[in-house]
Amino acid sequence: MTALTLSTAAAPGLRADAIVIGVAKGPKGPVVAPGAEAVDQAYDGRLAGVLETLGASGAEGEATKLPAPAGFKAPLVLAVGLGAEPEKDASFDAEALRRAAGVAARTLTGSKKAAFALPLTDAADLGAVAEGVVLGAYSFDAYKESAKDAKARNGKAPLAEAALLGGKPRDAAHKAALARAVAVGEELNRARDLINMPPNDLDPAAFAALAQTAAKEHGIKVQVLDEKALAKGGYGGILGVGSGSASTPRLVKLSYTSGKAGKHLAFVGKGITYDSGGISLKPAGHNETMKCDMSGAAAVFAAVVAAARLGLDVNVTGWLALAENMPSGSATRPGDVLRMYSGKTVEVLNTDAEGRLVLADALWAASQEKPDAIVDVATLTGAMMLALGSRTFGVMANDEAFRTAVFEAAEEVGEPAWPMPLPEHLRKGMDSGVADIANMGERMGGGLVAGLFLREFVGEGITWAHLDIAGPAFNEGGPFGYTPKGGTGTAVRTLVRLAELTAAGELG
Repeated sequence: MTALTLSTAAAPGLRADAIVIGVAKGPKGPVVAPGAEAVDQAYDGRLAGVLETLGASGAEGEATKLPAPAGFKAPLVLAVGLGAEPEKDASFDAEALRRAAGVAARTLTGSKKAAFALPLTDAADLGAVAEGVVLGAYSFDAYKESAKDAKARNGKAPLAEAALLGGKPRDAAHKAALARAVAVGEELNRARDLINMPPNDLDPAAFAALAQTAAKEHGIKVQVLDEKALAKGGYGGILGVGSGSASTPRLVKLSYTSGKAGKHLAFVGKGITYDSGGISLKPAGHNETMKCDMSGAAAVFAAVVAAARLGLDVNVTGWLALAENMPSGSATRPGDVLRMYSGKTVEVLNTDAEGRLVLADALWAASQEKPDAIVDVATLTGAMMLALGSRTFGVMANDEAFRTAVFEAAEEVGEPAWPMPLPEHLRKGMDSGVADIANMGERMGGGLVAGLFLREFVGEGITWAHLDIAGPAFNEGGPFGYTPKGGTGTAVRTLVRLAELTAAGELG
């Protein structure tokens, strides 16, 4: 993990492998951003022209290297794009800073230390830069033999240390912003690690064990229901999905309790540690990334731990619905009827619509505690990817004001989201002739149908939102900003922000 420090040192005298500066896209070419004054001065005020000569425009995602000027103890200057230059008297938004810092951290892989001289106007900007560094420096190499040998890495270890210039080590707001960024960033990276783990090492029991270890470390109460306890309790959805696998299912409850809390939030995560589709087997080419189908549970797990690390004045309960969906002689068949934990019966028309089955049991379990709100997170439908693409998740809710609040929280922390409806006319498509409801409905609007199904298992009078993160949960393309290839940890920051807003009395 990259070590972060606050520094009031001047860029020229700081010993580091690189000085990171920002460059914006101005109307007439690149513009050197605030924070880089000392570097620009050393280039006799001509740094923008030098960068333009090297091909820089200031666009987001750009990274331009140039030799440091004479007199600097760092040998390299790295200019990262911040996007459009803000209007007069305005500052760069937090997400632009976060992304630029992430690009710099990725670009400086193999470096021991870098000094970040990006534009900072307040503690929030500092936090954004710090978060971008932590997230951008992430790498998953636990299964690479070369990672065990520093020489074999060929200098490819993550950036070891980042000094944030302009950060004040004795300023309470700056220290708090840094601490928050580190806690949230580290927990989001924990979620990424879980998502990237191969399914032969992360089955439901292994996931539950990792949750127990983390809970003990951070003072979180944990309860794990194994297959026997699930059967005794009548959790037909989770058991039905897990019945085809040799790896038995689990339901994990994580409870963070604050002595000053006045509100209680419940987060529910889909945790299908591998999804073959079951008897409704996925076609070739759709199986290779299905280890990521537990991304919702990973996000919930990380968010609860982050809330505990931050000591938020809100009670947060996380529910991890863990199962492996496999085909076998004991697997649930299309046409089977499951009796859920709520008592409702579900006709299973497609065993690849399994996430809603495990979530239904967990949502009902969460409802029994009468929380002030429930938010579930799931890689639920390919339909949501068709609707919103690979970087945006959908937000549905049984309360329009809460849906708006969740959407705004996601936008605030830099997680692209979009509010989606729950059209009542789509509910009829899930009518079953043999059970209370079927797990499939109309094909068109399938992501909304899934949301309507989940709504059936939320306790009466409880505010609820559903986050379908199927698109952004796993990045199959190249890295961008602070987002790596593979597991992204999407929704962790949104959940943490919801907990913070609730603790501050600004939500609900």
